[in-house]
Amino acid sequence: MKPLLLAAAVLILAPVVAGSGAAQAQVAAGTMPNTFDDPAARSRAAATPAPQTAPAEPALDPTPANAASEETLRTLIGQLQAGEPDYAGMTDPIATAVREQSVAMKPVIEGFGEVVSVAFVGSRDGIDVYDVIFANASTRWMIGVNPEGKISALLFRPAE
Repeated sequence: MKPLLLAAAVLILAPVVAGSGAAQAQVAAGTMPNTFDDPAARSRAAATPAPQTAPAEPALDPTPANAASEETLRTLIGQLQAGEPDYAGMTDPIATAVREQSVAMKPVIEGFGEVVSVAFVGSRDGIDVYDVIFANASTRWMIGVNPEGKISALLFRPAE
């Protein structure tokens, strides 16, 4: 699992903010004073500002940002599993990141096994999001394809 996270974290993608409201709610609830047993806690609680929560993640657009992104993703996954990515089909920053991580990524992606299904989830800011189910893993991939048809953003991680 650690190599997957390392590989996924190093690939380049426009920032995607993931909310962690449930975790923050648990922490906030765990730090609330018991105002029933301690009357002085009522005044302290009133003076304590409410914890800040992360803004809600914007909804994904149901239309792909690039009609060729699924085919591009399927091709890329096959290339990565074979250890032969087409760097010419990537922008320079993505090609550099993939080159730097190829040794670590290849066994991880090979270990996923055969692609079982690819399902479009949505798009945001020119990035298409896919759930890719392999024989041995469930993953989420984000891919951006620029107007020249080159991969301009790429990230994968375990499915949520």
